[in-house]
Parts: sequence; structure tokens; C-alpha cells
Amino acid sequence: MTALTSAGAAVALAAGTLVALGSVPAQAAAGATLPFTSVEAESATITGTRIGPDYTQGSLASEASGRQAVRITAGQRVEFTVPRTANALNLAYSVPDGQSGTLNVYVNGTRLSRTLAVTSKYSYVDTGWIAGSRTHHFYDNARLLLGQTVQPGDKVAVESTGTQVTVDVADFEQVAAAAGQPAGSVSVTSRGADPSGQGDSTQAFRDAIAAAQGGTVWIPPGDYRITSSLSGVQNVTLQGAGSWYSVVHTSRFIDQSSSAGNVRIRDFAVIGEVTERVDSNPDNFVNGSLGPGSSVSGMWIQHLKVGLWLTGNNDNLVVENNRILDTTADGLNLNGNARGVRVRNNFLRNQGDDALAMWSLYAPDTNSSFDNNTITQPNLANGIAVYGGTDIAVRNNLVSDTNALGSGIAISNQKFLDPFSPLAGTITVDGNTLVRTGAINPNWNHPMGALRVDSYDSAINATVNITNTTVTDSPYSAFEFVSGGGQGHPVRGVTVSGATVRNTGTVVVQAEAQGAATFRDVTATQVGAAGVYNCPYPANSGAFTLTDGGGNSGWSSTWSDCSTWPQPGQSNPQPDPNRNLAKGRPATATGSQDVYTPGKAVDGDANSYWESANNAFPQSLTVDLGSTYAVRRLVLKLPPSSAWGARTETVTVLGSSDGSSFSTVVGAQGYRFDPATGNTATVTLPASTNLRHLRLTVTGNTGWPAGQFSEVEAYLTS
Repeated sequence: MTALTSAGAAVALAAGTLVALGSVPAQAAAGATLPFTSVEAESATITGTRIGPDYTQGSLASEASGRQAVRITAGQRVEFTVPRTANALNLAYSVPDGQSGTLNVYVNGTRLSRTLAVTSKYSYVDTGWIAGSRTHHFYDNARLLLGQTVQPGDKVAVESTGTQVTVDVADFEQVAAAAGQPAGSVSVTSRGADPSGQGDSTQAFRDAIAAAQGGTVWIPPGDYRITSSLSGVQNVTLQGAGSWYSVVHTSRFIDQSSSAGNVRIRDFAVIGEVTERVDSNPDNFVNGSLGPGSSVSGMWIQHLKVGLWLTGNNDNLVVENNRILDTTADGLNLNGNARGVRVRNNFLRNQGDDALAMWSLYAPDTNSSFDNNTITQPNLANGIAVYGGTDIAVRNNLVSDTNALGSGIAISNQKFLDPFSPLAGTITVDGNTLVRTGAINPNWNHPMGALRVDSYDSAINATVNITNTTVTDSPYSAFEFVSGGGQGHPVRGVTVSGATVRNTGTVVVQAEAQGAATFRDVTATQVGAAGVYNCPYPANSGAFTLTDGGGNSGWSSTWSDCSTWPQPGQSNPQPDPNRNLAKGRPATATGSQDVYTPGKAVDGDANSYWESANNAFPQSLTVDLGSTYAVRRLVLKLPPSSAWGARTETVTVLGSSDGSSFSTVVGAQGYRFDPATGNTATVTLPASTNLRHLRLTVTGNTGWPAGQFSEVEAYLTS
């Protein structure tokens, strides 16, 4: 999608598609088929003040849809042009901490008798125990049936009655009439439930569930208050008249560790009163197990800690066509042992942690998938996260506007707790669209990419196929490969194919781990700084190899300086002529002895060293400098300690531009290393030398039967 560049442009989420209204051309995308169309406040007619765009953690604009919103005060308004036939409005907004108020609503200039209540009650969440978090979760959602039907082109305005309100986005929906009671069902009101919301309906719900075993519990239109969670829910359908009509008010709906299953939950709303995140509290719509063969559909879930926190047996569960809004933690988490679970066609907005997550704790999640979901504005983690598991699929999702500590999609071996089941089998990531995703990780002090593959606690050895991805307007990178725990675990078995990348802030590929990935048919335009950042951490952990599978374009350059992070829009800097081009660069070798790995020859520490396999000449060390340079001088070092006796190594210098075809730069010569003179040797290269991949082939060593270097330094100056 083209970046928004004018005040008259808007982006709407309509039927799972990003639709541009105004001056921006439409861009089809993956996602859910939605019953509403969203219009950004910044595209509307306003008398307030636009804020943003901004990507700074902790700012109001950074959590907004499109990273922009409109601030209004008393008498100021935002007037939307209605994009579709609608009789209902949902508004995403923010008010200052500690304040509440109302918005007047106008249709074609006529004020409605009903107002829209706004409050900070469910916002401004603090999670000090989460490293890198700040006060977040600034926005909330409020909904209103208009009492009339508006048509495309009509005007709907919201006006502040005194409280400062930041208006983010409006959802316009045509809500169908309330459904009637199914034949043979047991109504909760027949068991004493109070549809006014004044009385406690907990026991009535329990009695209705007990009476309807094998059948349906009917929740008529109304507001019902439940004061403690339901359990023992199995072999029953819980059905409402529609999520705008049948509303259950509770912060804990179902809490049970096991169930015989066959639970159907559909077509009503569960709205809680969760104002903070307390991880020890089961403040969730579903906490635990619904049992095998169950489903959740057509639900409106709001103001809870988590929508669905699923443990135990949920085999073949289907979660579809739901809205999950304003949770202080995850929208849904398959917390281990999920088998054959399908989560599809859901809309999630304003989650305080991962919007959708699979976490393979205690037992692996297997053969489960997230398909065709639309996710926007998770404000403290990822849009979609897969932490371990076997044969997992993430397909055709639309994720936008992630904030701190989060990527659009994360495929990770971060375990959090044990026992954990790492990624295994085939991980399919196909057809996803990521818009303005990725963020600065304040714990790392560098960016997280739009799509991140993370060997956080252990090596990734699964087959990871990332296909047909669209990455648009990422503030930083498109694809990141990292070992986020800082231990340098490798990322292997990754293929990225058929990707379209537009307008990345920094780079297309951000490689910070050892390992390898193949890229095929990846095209990029409007790349901010360089095509590739390839600087594995720790520096001596090993190289990350990018294999060109063909069909790639627009991202061939490599960031030249591993000592600095590229900034959005920054051009690739010219290298300092006095900088060691080899320091911190990926290094490989034909062999290594024990812990004396090739990365130790480029780690900047003259006391650590690479040692090749012994008694096996010739042996080679190869360093990828990241770009082609006119290298004129090499400095080779051994540890300066006098314990290292003087010796001569016979070395041939070779160079390559592609890492596969090498030619001789300096023929075999003996280089003397003597601790009395610093244990260094200088190699002068010919004036015609241009190389990216530097290879030193050792065929002899008078001091030890192996190739040995504590540092290999490369310079532009002679």
C-alpha cells in the first residue's frame, strides 16, 4: 500500500482488505472478511488537531491505527463520510488518564439523543515486570446503535462535550436484527436471569447449562451480570441473539481445566471490567479447556485480560468470526497441547500482548493454524507469535501497526518457561500482509523486523517456509533473523519466496544470527538504507548465509558498518578508511579445533583466536566483508602473549565477489609472527584488489600443525 502522504487520504479495513479512500490507490491484502468498514479519523473533516505519524514508544500517535489520529476538545468534531450502508458505529478513541466524558453523535447534521460514553478506565496499563515496557494501551473502543440506517456518502460526526478525546478510527456496520430463540432451547431468563443487568445471573446461567445438556442455552437480548466464572461446561451450545444484543458482563466467563467437549459458544458479547493486567488472575473469556470438537464464533469479547487462554484438551477447536478488543494481554493463546486447532477470520484490535499466540509449554502445539485474521494495534508484543510447536501454519493474515517489543509475525524458540517444545516439522508462513509492523526493542536498543525468525533460547532446526508475503511501510526491516536471547543460536532451514517489500525504513533483511536462509523472487522498492544488514551477534557466533535462489531485485546492497545501526531513510555510509572492515563480520572456516571457532578471528579481541583442525593442511578462514571493497592491507595477528613462541605461517590470500568463485590475490608466502614484535604480520594487497569475501588459506605453520589467527583485519589504506 502506498504510504499516506496527504491529509485527504484514508485507509479502511473492509472485508479483510485494506481499502484506500481518497487519493491513495487501493491495495488488496489478506485478512478476515469483516462485517464493517473502518475509516481513519485523519481522513475525515475535522475541527481538531491531527497527531502523528509517530513510531516512538509511549506516544499516543504510535499506538494509533495508521500512526495518526485526531485530538478534539469541547465543541470540536470529527465528521466521517460513511463508506457503506450502516446502522451502527464503533469508535476507537483515547482520553487523558483519569478522565471520562461523552461524545455527541450527529447524522447528517442532526444530533442523536444518545451520546457515546468515553473513558480512560480501561486504558493506561503498566506492566513494570515486563522488561522494556512503558505505560501503554492508550486506546479503547465504544459502540452505538444509531437507531437509523445511513447510506454511503452520508455524514456521521462525533463531537466532544468537554473532555479532550483523541479519535482514531470509526467502524461502520449494518447490524442484522436480533435472532429469535431456537426451538427446544433453554432460556437463561426461564431460570431467573435478569436481562436488565441489575441482578446477579450467575446461578441462572449454571442452571440453564445443566438443564440443556446436549442442547442449547438461549441468551435473549439484554444485559446479564455474572459475578463468578462458569465451569463444567460441556456438550452444550451457548447462543445469543447477536453480539450487539445479548451481552454478558463478566471478567471471568468460563474457567475449567477439562471438559468432555462439544461446546458451541456463539453470537453474543462478553464484556469485562478488567482495568489492569494481573497475570495470576484468570480474567479471561475462556480460561483452560473447552474440550475436543468445540467452537467459538460470532462473539464480541472486550475488556478482559485475555480472550481465550487455552490449556488442556482443545482438540479440533474452531475459533472464527469473532471480535476481540481491548484486552490487557493476549487476544488468544494456545498454551501447549493444541492439536488441530483452527483460528480463522477473526478481528483483533488493541491487545496488550501478542494478539494471537501459540506457546508450546508442557506439550507441543501441533497441526494448528492461524488463518485469514485481521489484527491491528497490538501495543506491547507481536501481531502473531508462534513460540515452538510442530507443523504450524500462519496463512493469509493481515497485521498492522505493531508497537514496542513486537513484530507483525514472530516465529520463535523463545521458551519463557520449561518444559518447552521447540519448533519442529514444517512451519508454513504463507500469504500474509504486514503493514507498518516492527518496532524498536528497548531491551535490545535496536529494531525488530516486520517478520522475525528468532532462535531465542535454542537453534531453529525446523523447515520454515515463508511464502507470498507483502511487507509495506515497515518502519525498520522486513525480515529479521536473530537469536534474541543473545546466545548466538543458529537459524536454519528457512526459505523466503515470493515476497513483495515496499518502503522499508532501513533494510529488507536484518540478519543477526548465525545460520542460513534462501531467498527467491523477493522484490523490494523504496528501501530506506540498504538491502541487507548482516552482522551476527555475538560477533564470534558464526556467519549468516543468504543464498540467492533467483528472481530477487531491489535489495542487493549490504550495510557497510556493523558498528552502527542503520536509521530509517539513512543512506549506506562510506566506510572510514581507517576502519577494520573485517571486525564483527561473518567468518567461516574449513575446520575448527575445540572452542577456537572462526568468529574469534574477527571479534576484536587479540587474545581469543581461531585454530583450524590439526594436522590437516590446507585449512582456510573466510570472512564476508558485507560489500565489495578496494582492500589494500591486511593485518594478521596471533595472541601477543610471550607464551606464543615465534612461528611462520604460509598463507595464500584469495578474494571473491560472490562467495563461490575465488581467485588468488597474493600467492603463498611465509609470514613471521614474533611476540617480541607484537605477533603481527602485514600483507600488502595489489592496487587492483576488489573483494567482498576474503579467504586466507594456510598450508604450513612452524609453531603448530594448524592455521591460527587471533585477528584478521582488513583496511582500505595501504
